[in-house]
Amino acid sequence: MTDYIVRATAANAQIRAFAITSRELVEHARSAHDLSPVVTAALGRLMTGGVMMGSMLKGEKDMLTLQINGAGPVHGLTVTADSQGNVKGYADNPQAMMPPNSVGKLDVGGVIGLGVLTVIKDMGLKEPYSSTIELKTGEIGDDLTYYFAASEQIPSSVALGVLMEKNNTVKQAGGFIIQLMPFTDEEVIGKLEQKLVALPPVTKMLEEGNTPEQILEIVLGDLGVEITDTLPVQFYCNCNKKRVEKVLISLGKKELQELIDEGKDVELNCHFCNTNYVFTVEEMKKIRGE
Repeated sequence: MTDYIVRATAANAQIRAFAITSRELVEHARSAHDLSPVVTAALGRLMTGGVMMGSMLKGEKDMLTLQINGAGPVHGLTVTADSQGNVKGYADNPQAMMPPNSVGKLDVGGVIGLGVLTVIKDMGLKEPYSSTIELKTGEIGDDLTYYFAASEQIPSSVALGVLMEKNNTVKQAGGFIIQLMPFTDEEVIGKLEQKLVALPPVTKMLEEGNTPEQILEIVLGDLGVEITDTLPVQFYCNCNKKRVEKVLISLGKKELQELIDEGKDVELNCHFCNTNYVFTVEEMKKIRGE
């Protein structure tokens, strides 16, 4: 797995920054869920942003969930990430299609449509922290930028991109998040804004062979960028048959008995990784007995 996040600071710690290459994890999601190209771009962007946001969590068991519900043909996207670089995600309608947008690109905003983004952070407290915002463009990078400003009061710039091959596999995927600390000088803000306006798309920088470190150098180089650490990232689902068994247990004895009486195996599917788990009649009888 060659995907990884770089974490950095710049301008004497007035700026914190994250950059990622995520081609393999996005390709894994595309293949596992048989995603259309535009849904690959949409889910790929959300997973790329989500795993960077997950890396901001402090606790080892902290979890982040990003949910988008939109009026467009994909209906919804769900991504879950932890602080260790693991991310998983799925689309409600994996085969949704959309014509290219006005500049001939995959129309992520169109396939999502008007809707809301919900960010849920489970940090082991009694209640998870949850915040919902209206989608501004559906392009995901813009919406996460707005989320940071509106819900966390952190001025941020989020850039995310997924580039597809002609055979509809993933050619490039990645992004960056740049955040200003409360004490950032106006001069530094001005320099950064000028730089961000002039930047090429993140997929173009990746296509030119730039690593996450080099992307941060392009964005923040003249502000004294310092790499603090790197974190490998991957598409990872922690489902197994024992976990999925809980779904059958939650049905209750009456409904479980009805399934047993039908005399057929039951197949349950994990939304996140699209793995199917088969439970035989004998296994269901054992679950009921327990």
